[in-house]
Amino acid sequence: MKIALVKCGGANFGSVQYALERIGVEAVVTDKAEIIQNADKVILPGVGSAQAAMQRIAQHNLSDTLKNLQQPTLAICLGMQVLCESSVEGDTQCLGIIPTQVQAMQASEGLRVPHMGWNQVSHQENHPLFKDIAQDDYAYFVHGFSVPVNGHTIALSTHGETFSAAMQYRNYFAVQYHPERSGQHGSKLLENFINMDYDLCV
Repeated sequence: MKIALVKCGGANFGSVQYALERIGVEAVVTDKAEIIQNADKVILPGVGSAQAAMQRIAQHNLSDTLKNLQQPTLAICLGMQVLCESSVEGDTQCLGIIPTQVQAMQASEGLRVPHMGWNQVSHQENHPLFKDIAQDDYAYFVHGFSVPVNGHTIALSTHGETFSAAMQYRNYFAVQYHPERSGQHGSKLLENFINMDYDLCV
């Protein structure tokens, strides 16, 4: 199986690559459209700002490639946000794959933004991405922007307001947290994605 790890969403592709290696999976780190298009599975990690990520995607001429993928694709953290229509962060137009917008998280007394650290994830029962992951298990988050709960949300978390911890839109899967830093929960999620059947991407 050929796994393409897209090298344009930020600096965390190395840690995602190591996390895959820990579960026995080799991935090709690439910014080449042809390699991405021909992969069996695609992973789009990301850290940093939405504006910078979209600039990197444009520089590598990957916008159309990412928008037209047919194989199972997993977006991580900022990668999840760039799948959306737009982000208020820098008033950025994103890829427009998932019909929703990214909003700023709101700080309040005793509630810091960015949201950083371990938090519980409540996932859709029987969803294949969360197979053998306990309900309300903890995962590791680092983000100051989030996607509101919408019709494509498959997992929730709460930091002040409840937001989308994971989404699915056709063959695109996305998690706001960092599976590569989320211990057994994250390792299992990556394993589930790698083993996922194409017929589940509907």
